[in-house]
Amino acid sequence: RFAVSVGYWKDPYIQYFVRQAKERKAPEINRGKLGCYYARVHGVSYLIKAFLKKTECNCQIVNLGAGMDTLFWRLKDENLLPRKYFEVDFPMIVARKIHNIKSKPPLSKPIMESHSGDSLLIDSHSLDSSRYSIVGADLRFSSDLEEKLKKHHLAIDLPTLLVAECVLVYMTPQQSANLLKWAASTFPVAMFINYEQVNMADRFGQIMIENLQRRQCNLAGVEVCRSLDSQRERLLLNGWETARAIDMMKVYSFLPQADVKRIEGLEFLDEKELFEQLMQHYCICWASKDSSNL
Repeated sequence: RFAVSVGYWKDPYIQYFVRQAKERKAPEINRGKLGCYYARVHGVSYLIKAFLKKTECNCQIVNLGAGMDTLFWRLKDENLLPRKYFEVDFPMIVARKIHNIKSKPPLSKPIMESHSGDSLLIDSHSLDSSRYSIVGADLRFSSDLEEKLKKHHLAIDLPTLLVAECVLVYMTPQQSANLLKWAASTFPVAMFINYEQVNMADRFGQIMIENLQRRQCNLAGVEVCRSLDSQRERLLLNGWETARAIDMMKVYSFLPQADVKRIEGLEFLDEKELFEQLMQHYCICWASKDSSNL
């Protein structure tokens, strides 16, 4: 929310979900984290749009642990909506999101505009329209997840993109393996995008873990975040045919240089080294399973 308010990227919808924080963070943390968010938003968006173009939007997207994400509305604005867009999160989070959608016309109107057919289903823990669904479920139990998604008209035979941003790391390695296995075995044509920590076995990674633990935030799946290789391996061992992983410094170097220059001019950063270290401790991985050679 803060990154959008200072101009890192445009998101006209996040203001309806997240209130602006009053206090400002220390500049080096701020700039480092904001740069990382910027690279994450652009990197994930690049892969999503590549998938949508390859499938000519004749596909579905399942956003796992979506929280207050606004991607559905942004894709609609760009005329890039898939056949159906699903979001999954804990029922408590889903209830909050649905409340915001119901009470704010800039959020509810696009859902109504893209909806066709029978009446729209909406209750406290789920929403189902013809193009957009929110499902309250626990990702650690894939049979429950599948049942709920199917109730909301998940199409197994449609090319499917699954997105998880800082989600798998909060599950045990066994739980995330089960989720990845379920996704790989369920859809004949699919892609999985995962954004999360990497290189966590070094000193910088240990400090990150300790800082999070002090805030009662336990990274149950951090052992899989040892390296880019361990991230790739997890995907390949759980049924995905191809897998790639790159750290966020690499992603940052791929972004359009004119825009990078623009965001670097937004706030002064003298702790370049800290920024680079932070970027080397997050990565984007993507895997695919492709029976129809997309």
